[in-house]
Parts: sequence; C-alpha cells; structure tokens
Amino acid sequence: MKETLQLTSVRMAQQFMESYRNHELYATWHYENGCLLKALEELYTHTGEQKYFDYIRELMDHFVQEDGSIRSYTIEEYNLDQINQGKSLFLLHEKTGEEKYRKAAELLMTQLKGQPHTSEGGFWHKKIYPFQMWLDGLYMATPYLTQYGAVTGEEKWFDKAALQLLLVEQRTRDPRSGLLYHAWDESKEQRWSSGETGCSPHVWSRAMGWYVMAVVDTLDYLPVDHPQRGQIVGIFERVANALVHVQDQQTGLWPHLLDQPGRERNYLEASGTSMFVYALAKGVRKGYLSGKFKAVAEKGYQGLLQHLLQTDREGVLSLTQCNGGAGLGGSPYRDGSYEYYVTESIRINDPKSVAPFILAGVEIELYKSN
Repeated sequence: MKETLQLTSVRMAQQFMESYRNHELYATWHYENGCLLKALEELYTHTGEQKYFDYIRELMDHFVQEDGSIRSYTIEEYNLDQINQGKSLFLLHEKTGEEKYRKAAELLMTQLKGQPHTSEGGFWHKKIYPFQMWLDGLYMATPYLTQYGAVTGEEKWFDKAALQLLLVEQRTRDPRSGLLYHAWDESKEQRWSSGETGCSPHVWSRAMGWYVMAVVDTLDYLPVDHPQRGQIVGIFERVANALVHVQDQQTGLWPHLLDQPGRERNYLEASGTSMFVYALAKGVRKGYLSGKFKAVAEKGYQGLLQHLLQTDREGVLSLTQCNGGAGLGGSPYRDGSYEYYVTESIRINDPKSVAPFILAGVEIELYKSN
C-alpha cells in the first residue's frame, strides 16, 4: 500500500504545498488550512513520506504557541469553522509528544464545551448565527469530537457527535428526495428559512459534501458498539442513495445545486463532486456502504479527471469550476435563493476544492491497491 499512491493526488498535493505558502490564508487560522492539512495527513498515512508530516508541522507551528495558545484564534467567536484546522493536533501530539499540541487541542475543546446550541443540543454554526445549524459545521467539529473522545477516553463526546449528525439530518432532510438542505434555523427568524420547516431553500452540493465527509470521518473513531452507530451508518446509506439520483449520468459529476439539475447556470461543480467521491469510496472501503457505490465513486472521479482537471504545457494542474463560497444571512445579506448561489464566484484551484480532490484520489488509489 505504501508505494501505490501515484499520479494525480500526489502531483496536486506537491503543487499545492509549493504554492500555498504564498496563499492569503496561510497566515490565518482558518478552516481551509484544515482541509489541506487533512489531505496531507491522509497522504502521509498511506505513503509514509515524511515531507507531508513536515509540512503539516510547519504550518501548524505558525499558529500553535508553546503554552498551547493559538495565534489569530478567539474562543469567543464560537465559530465551528475554527475547529477544523485543529484536527492535525492529534497527529502532531502523537508523533512528537510535545505538550503544546495537546494544550491547543484542549483549548479548542473548551470552545466546543461552551458552544451555544439549539433546544435539542445541536451546535449553532457560529455565535453570529443564533439557533442555526449548517451542514458545513458538521465536518468542522464532529470528527474532532470523536477523535478527542477516542484519544482521551471521554465517551460523552461520542454521544455529542452522534447527536449532531442525527439531528441535522432529521431537520434538513427533504422527505421526497432524501437530500439535505444547506441549513436549518430553529427560530425561523431568518428571511432564508422556511416558515414551515425552518430550512433554507436549496440543496447546495458542497454543504452535502461537508455532511457525508463528516459522517465517514466520524465513523473512524465512533466505537462499533455505540448505540447510534448503526443508525448513522443507515443514514449514510440513505443519503448516498439520494446522491446517486442527482449524479449527472453523462459526466459523472454533481451539480452546484443538487435540487436544480439542468437549470440554466447550474454548473457541474468540483468541490461537491470531490467530497462525494471521497465519502462514497471510503464508505465502501470501510464497509459502511453497499458495494454498489464503488462504481458511482469511480464514475465521479473519472468525471473530475476528464472534465474539470486541466494540465498546461509545464504540467501545472488546474481544478476548474470550484465554487468560491456560499453562506446564509450575514451582511450583505445572503438570502439562499437560486440567484444567490449561481452568482457566487467560480474559481480555479480553490483550497476547499483541491483538498477533497486529493482525498478522493487517495481513496480511489486505495481501491486499486487492495
């Protein structure tokens, strides 16, 4: 297995490692850094190449101080996005034994212990978004909670993580399609929220990508005998089936808005597709999903290579049709309308698209090596 990861994922990772030091996000504690570091951690795990670990440590040491404080991080934001970069702390502490990494991990847990929540215990996405659960936040925080529980033996965090995954799926699921809306407002105060359900109007591809990645990564650490594990695995299968129905059959890609396939300006998008490929492929490999999803994942990955990945004369890779970002509320106000989503920026080699693209490639390569 150590020699098998070749070609696209490794090339893209190497290219990004060289260029990312000049990226504007490199100097700020940010969830997109965490996405890239997760991809490098998987490459390190499956290739054993020290350069990936060294890069992770270099980037994290830019922020983690000797006393465990984190430069440019503030607990009082109560922002789930800020947890994501901390996932690398577990690897760093395991490999080096340095206390600063453990202390930094505890600092992030201090936030999660005090994270504001809905009446049922669902984390608010951010302090500035009261009573709102966004699918994005599940990926940022839930795998962190379960890994922390596994490392410390504090089993209550398994329960907390399971609650997040189950509650948000229950509240955002469209009963007809099985797809999950981007977000849910318990208070139903937001202009974007349905007065009946509290859900946002559309199914954003990357939001569902965050969710399925959260599920498959959380299951890595959720004990086999946990009371909610079977239910989470079952929901994963149900969501995967819903995704199959909206995969573009010609290209294997998924549209930017999953509930509006074929609608004008609704383009086939790189980040969501990469996330689905990663989650489905890993889900099959780990036994969480039925084997039928292997072909679905492979079709999606081939679609990325054939339709969205470009190579110039110097061999530089460009992942195209990456949605730059999408949110709800805030200022200026994002109303969650179709017009809003399709007018957000489209980028090339956006970190939160490149990272899951690398992860997708790793999982597809692991198929071939087993």
